[in-house]
Amino acid sequence: MGERTENVTDGAIGETIVGLAEVIHGRRDASADASYTARLLQGKEDSLLKKLTEEATEVVMACKDRDHDHIRYEAADLVYHLLVTLERYGVSVEELAGELDARRR
Repeated sequence: MGERTENVTDGAIGETIVGLAEVIHGRRDASADASYTARLLQGKEDSLLKKLTEEATEVVMACKDRDHDHIRYEAADLVYHLLVTLERYGVSVEELAGELDARRR
């Protein structure tokens, strides 16, 4: 587990997700030597997919520990890695939103 984030305040999830997706998209052509995100986007497929699995497992373990701050921390890692995965496979956050919206009806 990484170092816990201090002084976290509530944010606007839509703006946060869209902004993060834009940053991730912008790293698609960045140097893999200089950017972790670029390494995930350009590297071996299995490396990204293993990382996504690892982060999902860490969320589960934090939930089992019933540790609120740890759950939030690991969930943020999972969302980031999910957004990188979506970018790698060409699924936009708008498409994701459409899928989720369709399920609400």
